[in-house]
Amino acid sequence: MLLKSNGYTIASDVEYAKSMFSQSKGLMFRSSVPDSYAMIFVLSSPKKISLHMLFVPFPLDVLFLNEDKIIVKTTYLRPWVGMGDSGEKVKYIIELPAGTVSRSDLSVGDQVMFDEL
Repeated sequence: MLLKSNGYTIASDVEYAKSMFSQSKGLMFRSSVPDSYAMIFVLSSPKKISLHMLFVPFPLDVLFLNEDKIIVKTTYLRPWVGMGDSGEKVKYIIELPAGTVSRSDLSVGDQVMFDEL
């Protein structure tokens, strides 16, 4: 589960990307993800990150989090051609179906909660 600090459920179908392979592949080659989905990238240490949407045919909302799981940046990535970066060192990246940031009322400074498997 991916939750806001007030207990609101952002996503109930959570997948973790911890290995270099799973982080490199991300959501490439998938045709879609459920509305309740989140892919959480757990980086080995905080670092600046760039993302691309090559081979991802659907739009995404992305959260960039610091070590305390506080949102430091949000962005929207267009299918196939979208690109984005963290702007600063982050420990976690969360990819969500487009519209989740708005629907869940997420913004910079919010803290999210999830188990770190």
